[in-house]
Amino acid sequence: MIRWVIVIFLALMLISWFTPLLQRLGMGRLPGDFRFRLFGREWFIPLTTTVILSMVAAAISRML
Repeated sequence: MIRWVIVIFLALMLISWFTPLLQRLGMGRLPGDFRFRLFGREWFIPLTTTVILSMVAAAISRML
């Protein structure tokens, strides 16, 4: 179980590290990525970006 906690922690660190780079490339502003204000906070749900990044990860894992 500790292995999964470490993997999830490292994945979240990588995602937070690559987020500014991906935003400069246009990820996060695709049709299907939702951004809205609720209760004084801005919420962001990146549905399309998540699908695209998962397809890229699946393609890379198939090639390896």
